[in-house]
Amino acid sequence: MTQAEFDNGYWYATELRDFAVAIGIPAAPRMRKDELERALKEFIRTGRLTGSTAGRPHTADGRDVDKGLRLDLPVVNYTSNKETKAFIQREAAKLEPGFTRASGTRYLLNRWREQQLASGRRITYRDLVLKAIDLNKTKRGPLRVEHGRYINFLSDFCAAHKDASRAEALNAWHELKAMNAPKTYQSWAKGRKARTRSAR
Repeated sequence: MTQAEFDNGYWYATELRDFAVAIGIPAAPRMRKDELERALKEFIRTGRLTGSTAGRPHTADGRDVDKGLRLDLPVVNYTSNKETKAFIQREAAKLEPGFTRASGTRYLLNRWREQQLASGRRITYRDLVLKAIDLNKTKRGPLRVEHGRYINFLSDFCAAHKDASRAEALNAWHELKAMNAPKTYQSWAKGRKARTRSAR
């Protein structure tokens, strides 16, 4: 498989994880989809495994959410579930009345959290709440994510089709997934123009 073929395909996280395990990436079960894609593209390009395969650290302390979420609780084993998301939303609204999460900020908050923990910084759930408020104030424009094909596509589609429904955006995404083309809004729009011309 070439890198272009990899980029033009659409791979589910389970497929990427199976591939990563098969070629010997030990941290594969703990890696996010974007981490898996980055490691696999490097392997396809060079034929070698690199240091980009560390994955996320695990501890034996149990999930934070099972300890009872509170602002002074250190972030150790974060769980991205409804209870945790609701806690951050609720506490942010207490500090910032009328707080409503802007699209894409949850992803940015998760990456910020991972960066802090990877650097060895001790953070609490208060830090997460404060960062959520800050991101909500500072994020502008469509969300851009390095490996977030789905996220970037929906962001670009909604920016270009402001009156489109979510169902229309998802239909367009499924069309793009079936195309042998880069998974970008630009590729979908180009393909749509080509189909319109051929139908005339």
